[in-house]
Amino acid sequence: MEKQDLRIVYMGTPDFAVPTLERLINDGYNVAGVITMPDKPVGRHQSQLQASPVKECAIRHGIPVLQPDKLKDETFLE
Repeated sequence: MEKQDLRIVYMGTPDFAVPTLERLINDGYNVAGVITMPDKPVGRHQSQLQASPVKECAIRHGIPVLQPDKLKDETFLE
């Protein structure tokens, strides 16, 4: 089986998860999607949302992103 034949769903959120995702992408693996935490409110009035570092990386590479509130949510699992 070739690495392009694998369909990988990457799960991660913080800064330290980005290099691994970048490595998978740069090595030619088929990263089919990314699962990460929902965007968090930031700022003095919590009026702006900030994406996770993994989400930003996935968007740069055109990889679909899923952000469930809970991983065990039935709707998300379907």
